[in-house]
Amino acid sequence: MGSYRTLFISDVHLGTRASQADVLLDFLKHTEAETIYLVGDIIDFWRIKRGAIWPQSHNDVLQKILRKVRKGTRVIFIPGNHDEGLRQYCGTHFGGIELEHQAIHTTANGRRYLVIHGDEFDVVVRYARWLAFLGDRGYELALWTNHPLNFIRRRFGLGYWSLSAHLKQRVKTAVNFIGEFEKSLSEEAGRQNVDGVICGHIHHAASRQCQGVHYVNTGDWVESCTAIAEKDDGSLELIRWLDVLESRRRENEAELADTLQVA
Repeated sequence: MGSYRTLFISDVHLGTRASQADVLLDFLKHTEAETIYLVGDIIDFWRIKRGAIWPQSHNDVLQKILRKVRKGTRVIFIPGNHDEGLRQYCGTHFGGIELEHQAIHTTANGRRYLVIHGDEFDVVVRYARWLAFLGDRGYELALWTNHPLNFIRRRFGLGYWSLSAHLKQRVKTAVNFIGEFEKSLSEEAGRQNVDGVICGHIHHAASRQCQGVHYVNTGDWVESCTAIAEKDDGSLELIRWLDVLESRRRENEAELADTLQVA
């Protein structure tokens, strides 16, 4: 089990078929933290308005988070654009969870980070909402394609591969958008005189220097299944949970092979 000072999670999109809630639940069962930041788009109210996909694993994730709160974990929820209806409650507590529009997090080594979802710096979402919805539908289609594709890959003993993530990496306009998004968030961190920014929104995990500050993106739990963890010394680590699961699977297979050989 991993024990951390702080965990940062975003873009779970509970209420959608693409949400890998079962993988997140496994992550939450195997990690502990003093503080957890939920950095937006935890519940996808855009999709819920069209008819929710809500299996038991989605309930289990929420219940697991609430159990952590009851056991003393501080949880700070910063709503994103897909759960923006909750922004009207920022400054209040809900079931022990603190709702904030943004936050300044200070690490154990004294570095200060702006924690924000980031949609405010997405020109498409801010100025062309209808286009954002259209893009959301296309993204859903690409995500849906991931399921049958990876079913076939598993039958051939291959690991998880995301078509939608691959397309984002290859399409020039998407690459340019990511670069501009990172630049805008980093500039905002500079304006607020902090050492870095931790955000979500674009489903693209990263940890690098940009515009003179530390730009960190938590990624998501529909494709990459990533989180950012602060260790006790204040350093930040990008966790790729699918890699952890793959390593666990290989270890189990090796142990089984050893057992069969002994038998």
